[in-house]
Amino acid sequence: MTAYLSWPDPKFEPHEALAPDGTLLEDDEIDIGTLEQIYKTMLCARRFDERLLKLQRQGALGTFAPIKGQEAAQIGAAACLREDDWLVPSFRETGAALWRGADMADLLVTLAGWNAGNDLPEGARTLPDTVPVASQLPIAAGIAHAGRLRGEDAIVMACFGDGATSEGDFHEALNFAGVLEAPVVFLCQNNGWAISTPRARQTASQTLAQKAHAYGIPAAQVDGNDALAVMQVTQEAVALARDKGQPAMIEALTYRMEVHTTADDPTRYRDEGEVEEWQDRDPIERVRKLLVARSQLDDAMQEALEEEIRDRIDAAWKEAKDRISRLEETPGTAMFDHIFAEPTAPLRRQRKEFSDQEEAAND
Repeated sequence: MTAYLSWPDPKFEPHEALAPDGTLLEDDEIDIGTLEQIYKTMLCARRFDERLLKLQRQGALGTFAPIKGQEAAQIGAAACLREDDWLVPSFRETGAALWRGADMADLLVTLAGWNAGNDLPEGARTLPDTVPVASQLPIAAGIAHAGRLRGEDAIVMACFGDGATSEGDFHEALNFAGVLEAPVVFLCQNNGWAISTPRARQTASQTLAQKAHAYGIPAAQVDGNDALAVMQVTQEAVALARDKGQPAMIEALTYRMEVHTTADDPTRYRDEGEVEEWQDRDPIERVRKLLVARSQLDDAMQEALEEEIRDRIDAAWKEAKDRISRLEETPGTAMFDHIFAEPTAPLRRQRKEFSDQEEAAND
């Protein structure tokens, strides 16, 4: 097995396996079945993302972070996890969540502003999105450490962006994981922009991956628009975490082809030529061309897949609208019901005050 993780050598070369035209750069055997499933999930995530953007512009949903361009980085990595492994996302991991079996209707309900969409099924190990940058990383390290104390061999994958590496939580989490040997795979989707701050002004480090070495953690760079390369590197990191209980960090070099969030206007800070250059490296097209070349996909199959995805999204939005209609009739006091298993005295008092105000407003 090729070694991709670097330690302690600080030199990094982004690993590539699949050229933009869909040709393999190596002669290694590939799991074409898994790659086909990754392609279907990437396409589904892209189409879902496009529908979300339309619904948000219509006022049906709140602000969200599109994933266009980053599908391979997160889905290729998530494909390496077992069902009992943990995925701890930031706020741009819709694709990874879909791979892990997330319900589209739940995602839509959440984006419409209802916490009910974040209700986790019993035993679920994919956490809800985290908006405060990097705040999920110490939590991920803690989950991994706790799992090992219980004797589990499940690992944790923590997702974050390049901007998170400038936050204290990032450094605290890596230090904790390195010292306690917590089995965390830290997946950095370096899309070049921390909102409007370019990578060049984010840090003086030559790479983001090398930051892991300061904490005794092996790391690798990978072409984040190459789903096959992401899988190969992540498989090594997951094996290291699971078999040896050691953390690892992956810097996936990718690009956000849409807005940072729907409250953002990227035309104010980045050049359109840069976007067009990255469009030529579209991660979905790269895998599609390989599947076509291997007779795993043709025009008829592509059309049928597109129709299946449209139907799935339509059904999810219909279900979400029905649920939202019922939620709109729920008393406002419901927001107090999911904080503690047993309500505290202050919480009971606040609930009563809110209920009294709600009744007075309706009189």
